[in-house]
Amino acid sequence: MNAELLLMFTLNSDRAYLYAHPERELTADEQNRYDHALSERARGVPAQYITGHQEFWGMDFIVTPAVLIPRPETEHVVETVLELARVGRTLPSAGSGQPLSAGPLRIIDVGTGSGCIALALAKEISTAEIHATDISSAALEIARANAARHQLEDRVHFHHADLLAGFDPSSFDFVVSNPPYVGDSEQDQVQLEVRKFEPRSAVFAGSRGTEVIARLVPQAQVVLQPGGWLIVEISGTVATEMKPLLTSWNEVAIRPDLQSIPRVLQARKALA
Repeated sequence: MNAELLLMFTLNSDRAYLYAHPERELTADEQNRYDHALSERARGVPAQYITGHQEFWGMDFIVTPAVLIPRPETEHVVETVLELARVGRTLPSAGSGQPLSAGPLRIIDVGTGSGCIALALAKEISTAEIHATDISSAALEIARANAARHQLEDRVHFHHADLLAGFDPSSFDFVVSNPPYVGDSEQDQVQLEVRKFEPRSAVFAGSRGTEVIARLVPQAQVVLQPGGWLIVEISGTVATEMKPLLTSWNEVAIRPDLQSIPRVLQARKALA
């Protein structure tokens, strides 16, 4: 599959073209480019960094080693937000009978990386005001490029910030994040190509794996409006450590992914 993907990249073609033209021979230049791509993949470079692209939520994203490669399981974060919000207005919480806000939703994606979550939400919720932060200037350049190529640059406001630093209290309906959540002690369990090539600060959070989330939770409590939602991607390893961080939150739940691994944490700020 990687060889086929790299061949499509070399020829700037799709899979249908490859199967429709089995007799196609590579030019000398194409062969050199293909051999180089295979060599890079053989030394562990992720195919997405070689091609510079990765699909997420049916959208094609530019990716470089400055950003984490978007993964299918992160789509559960987008799905969770969409479940809790209709286009332009928030669904009432179960039993509360109250929406979060009467006006357009205000959503902030923390640690946006490639911008995949923020841009997927911008695509799906056309009336929402969406903000995205990252501590990495290089990552923000990629996120802005992705916003431009999807013609969403006027819909998403990007900020160079450490988590939620600098934002006003009670200013958002949703705080959404795919933060680093792998502990240093888990390094041997992480794929070599992830450890070696993806940005360490986007993968590893510290010795326990909960350090970034532990900083994010109280900040989210401040910037969320009453009844606002915190939606965070997690792993099964840190899932059991989430409860002590959320004692003052309501409607705390952890949703599994398609492999039944705890994947998405949701928690609601009290209405009063």
